[in-house]
Amino acid sequence: MLEELLRLNIFGFLLIFARVGTAIAFFPGFSASYFSMRMRLGVALAISFAAMPMIAANLPTPPSAVADLGILVFGELTVGSFIGLMARVMIATLQTAGTVIALASAMSNALIQDPIAEQQSSTISGFLLTIGMVLIFVTDLHHLMIRTVVESYELFQPGKVLLMGDFTELLARRVADSFALGVQLAAPAIVLGLTYYIGLGLLGRLMPQLPVFFFGLPMQISMQLWVLTVSLSGILMMFLERFRLAAGTFLP
Repeated sequence: MLEELLRLNIFGFLLIFARVGTAIAFFPGFSASYFSMRMRLGVALAISFAAMPMIAANLPTPPSAVADLGILVFGELTVGSFIGLMARVMIATLQTAGTVIALASAMSNALIQDPIAEQQSSTISGFLLTIGMVLIFVTDLHHLMIRTVVESYELFQPGKVLLMGDFTELLARRVADSFALGVQLAAPAIVLGLTYYIGLGLLGRLMPQLPVFFFGLPMQISMQLWVLTVSLSGILMMFLERFRLAAGTFLP
């Protein structure tokens, strides 16, 4: 009896850890390179252990065949990856907005190694991503991401057939929404840049001897930085609201 109970508990814990650990591996912030692997593993194990009493009753019995066990674990890994990627796609909104703003402000060539995106990005993208990640943890939205994983067992029950077509469609739609939101957040910079380019072009035609590059570039960067300063709070508030709605997609 004790051996059977121990085997069942270990099986349930490992099954929960497969979904939770995979989601943690993709969640923004937790998946960053500066977040050590030991801390990531410890967080995933702690969440799996804390959630096990609530989820264990809905878990299937341990399969007798190895192939069935592999299919079951693969399904949990797929669900965890899907939930983690949904949050990661939403944080990419700020990278899109920062890239568009950098293009409109002639700062697209000013690149830095972004610790959030883990690649070279423009300075404005790195700035927005860093502030956005800090605000996610300050406003406790990371708790919402963790809650999404725990309560996803009501919607995606282990051992059931996965709707891969719906997964793909929803992920593609989320990518499109993330890109559209990034462009919308960068709208002030786009409008100012377009207006400035038109005015500078007319001024260059009216005054051919005007050094457009030396005159226009400093003004353009200064004006775009001023617009970014004015609109930064609105950009971040809109992002946090949309991130909250996207992170709570699978909550009952």
